Amino acid sequence: MEAAEDFGPWLARQLKLADMTQTELAQAVEVTRAAVSAWITGRAAPRPETIERIALALNTDLATVHTRTTDTQAGLPVGWYHRPGHADGGRELGNAAAFAFDADVEVLARETCQNSLDERLTANGQPVRVRYTLHELTGEMLARFREAIQWDDLFPHYEAAAAQEQKVGRVIDAGLRDMYEHDRLVLLRVDDYNAAGLTGDDYEDGRFAAVVRRQLDSHKSGSSAGGSYGLGKATLWATSRLGLVLMNSTLSEPHEGRTERRLIGRLDLPWRQVHGKPWAGPAWLGRPDPDSPGASVARSWWADEETVESLHLERKSGEPGTSFLIVGAHDVASLADDSAAPGGDEGEDDDSIQRMHHRLVRALGKNFWAAMTGGGGQLPLLEVSVRTMRNGDEVLREERVDPTVTQPSRTRALKAFLDGTTVEQLTESGQVVATTVPLGLPARDGDRASLGEHRAVLLVTDAEDADGKPNRVTAMRGNRMTVRDAAVPGLPLSVNPFQAVLLTGTAAGPEAPFAAEAEAFLRAAEPPEHNKWGQTEELTLTYSRSAYRRIASLTRETNAAIKELVARPKKRSKAGGGRLAQKLTVGAGTKKRRLSAATLPVLEELDAQVLDGGAWQVIGEIRIPTGGDTWQLVPVAKFDVRSGPRPTIAWAELVGVDNCQVVDGALRFSDRARSATFRGVTDPTTHAVRTSLSGLVVELRAGEGEARS
Repeated sequence: MEAAEDFGPWLARQLKLADMTQTELAQAVEVTRAAVSAWITGRAAPRPETIERIALALNTDLATVHTRTTDTQAGLPVGWYHRPGHADGGRELGNAAAFAFDADVEVLARETCQNSLDERLTANGQPVRVRYTLHELTGEMLARFREAIQWDDLFPHYEAAAAQEQKVGRVIDAGLRDMYEHDRLVLLRVDDYNAAGLTGDDYEDGRFAAVVRRQLDSHKSGSSAGGSYGLGKATLWATSRLGLVLMNSTLSEPHEGRTERRLIGRLDLPWRQVHGKPWAGPAWLGRPDPDSPGASVARSWWADEETVESLHLERKSGEPGTSFLIVGAHDVASLADDSAAPGGDEGEDDDSIQRMHHRLVRALGKNFWAAMTGGGGQLPLLEVSVRTMRNGDEVLREERVDPTVTQPSRTRALKAFLDGTTVEQLTESGQVVATTVPLGLPARDGDRASLGEHRAVLLVTDAEDADGKPNRVTAMRGNRMTVRDAAVPGLPLSVNPFQAVLLTGTAAGPEAPFAAEAEAFLRAAEPPEHNKWGQTEELTLTYSRSAYRRIASLTRETNAAIKELVARPKKRSKAGGGRLAQKLTVGAGTKKRRLSAATLPVLEELDAQVLDGGAWQVIGEIRIPTGGDTWQLVPVAKFDVRSGPRPTIAWAELVGVDNCQVVDGALRFSDRARSATFRGVTDPTTHAVRTSLSGLVVELRAGEGEARS
């Protein structure tokens, strides 16, 4: 049971909420103002008969005054506050931060789980536990939920926003139609435990204000934190077709003398006019702040258990952390992903909670397997589970994400490193070989000097089918979230399938030199998506324009070390190459092979970086099916644009690196090659826009004289 708050701070807050002075309370309970002041400062306590009069004066029951685990309901009821329109007539037709990400539960899983990892309480050595709950409401349960969020007050604002022809308006309109036509609403709740919670004041610097009040405020806890842009939280609102997220936080440090059931709601809508009055965009569900002009601004409030339950924000324990409830959750990507949910028995109108469940599990296993791996006497950093419900009944049982199932080889490699059981050379199946690769760290602020050399840890082990594509290297830093996952180019065909893991920064262990400095450097090299390391504005401003070259050097050193490790001989069965033998075929004749779509080579991997002169340098790996080596293909570089035709970019240099050569601008593959690698550098004079402001797409086209069948 939650402990009672001290009487003095509790009473002071109730007077503030009720807009009542100490003198007015003193008159109501027939004591002096000095007596009330003594209660508030803790110098004295009221007598039992006086407590009864205090309850009467505050228009509450005696139990509320005695337990002091919630606020009274006197004077200031919880409601919605909508930000008024700007006096200068300015309009924001949506939250720009939300457009940095797709409305995709895989993106949501990556960003929210990263944030929970960043806010993990480390002193107790325990993992942060994150639970995703999909809950579809229909019928009476949906009606009760709409009543709890004061839907009738919100609907005119939604109606005005949905009538707009902008993108946000169309999304909201689709969400409203789905709810009313199908009488259903999907809630997605993200709970974390053993995390800091939304601590701090409603308005001043702190976790609460960074999440609830501000945009682009990262407010991270340490140098190994995943985010640095403050954009990740926008995925919560982007995943809601109604732009609505409710929050319930249990704090790791008291605020206003309380820790449990701190509630707030935030609604992100575009500018709109309702009842002839303009509204700027966001709105908050909370209790009116008596210190704000007209007591109209909503702030967080300490809710009772009944309110928490009606808003579907109940937490299963009193551990610190936060529950985020996404109202009207949707997942555009799952609608086109038939492989996400086995069985395929979901109805068209499911949107689909079963598919969303399976995609969440898959995304969490792919991106956070390392954080979910323990060893060497250390617990994992993270535990994650997903469950799916409909009207309070279980649809899919709670499923804990197991890294040994989703990523068995990589998990084996990391556990061997943590347990100290790695080897120096692979001699038999199941072993994990470890070495180190250098990362030269530049000095800050454009200084040409080198700060020092960090030694990242490289792990290599045999691949398993459950890992997905083999012969890849996965890179991460201290929070153990996968940042980069790329194929290793230029491998000989004789290598056995493998998986490699690169641990940088504090992930490389306590003995790694310059670990904290490497964390800061690589964090600055991550874009908002946190899915690669390369040239960013933050990296340029903090270090230098050429700092990204250190990352390119790390990639080269890593690939070279992998090739050396996997080229060493290993014990093999007399039957031959195992999995590799199944993939190789030897032609019996010299008859010219007929070209067909089935033999068309595929551009499978593409690594790119921006050079000093503004050119793109790309390294592409092509997978060549049996019979595909007779194709002649032309790599074509184009700018990535959101609409319209993509502008073509000329190559300043195009060369074959492995198993191919460039003849008259086309790639010619070596006989019977199964993979090939090429390198290209674009001509900056043909760039339609600045490289730093654009993306790049590379396509393969059939060369002259090659017929498609």
